[in-house]
Amino acid sequence: MLETTAVDTNRARALRLAARALAHAGLVHAYGHCSLRLDSTRFIVSPPKALGLVKANDAAVQVSTTGPLPAAALPEVIIHQRIYAQRPDVNGVVRFQSPQIMALSALGRTPRALHGFGAYFAPKPALYLNPRQVRDVPSAAALVEQLGDARGIVMRGNGAVTVGTSIEEAVAMAWYLEDAARVELAVLATGQSAQEFTASESADRAASSGQLVERMWDWLTCDDPEINQAGGRGDS
Repeated sequence: MLETTAVDTNRARALRLAARALAHAGLVHAYGHCSLRLDSTRFIVSPPKALGLVKANDAAVQVSTTGPLPAAALPEVIIHQRIYAQRPDVNGVVRFQSPQIMALSALGRTPRALHGFGAYFAPKPALYLNPRQVRDVPSAAALVEQLGDARGIVMRGNGAVTVGTSIEEAVAMAWYLEDAARVELAVLATGQSAQEFTASESADRAASSGQLVERMWDWLTCDDPEINQAGGRGDS
């Protein structure tokens, strides 16, 4: 059970907002999940249901960063667990299966840094080649090792995972990665050679200032019923 502190209440609300934002943006359908860190040893993950169906009274599932998953957690939550154990900088994780990423990964490709949002994954995110579901420790360990210190990784024929310093950032990165895949596919369809960002251009473009994440979060959650009821963004 979640502790009933104000901080945890706010975090649980932020997680619900993230779940519905991902669904509203078309980044998830019946499948997908998101989580946020509570502290160095615990995180909460979205309920085991389609994210667009998450309601205000749906309880998040609390998980330890080590040990067996609780019965209420979906098997692929082991990805989240491994990331939190290996990446102390990460406070939010999104596992999603968006259409452009799925199509591009089926070509054995990941999106290059061809526009501003793609720059956050420059020169391009890694491609996890195993198309099987990640439901055991060895598979999760292999995925997270390949992720390294990046913001996201693409899974061949199986969507992607993005991370952030907050759940808001992880959600924004999911949207950015899907848009990068959209641009990549559009460029490939022209048959022309693309002009990729240089390392310097990507570093400059992948900015965190100017409330970029906050503005994306506000846009993705602006029609959420809990925002309209309470006002303001979720605080994770």
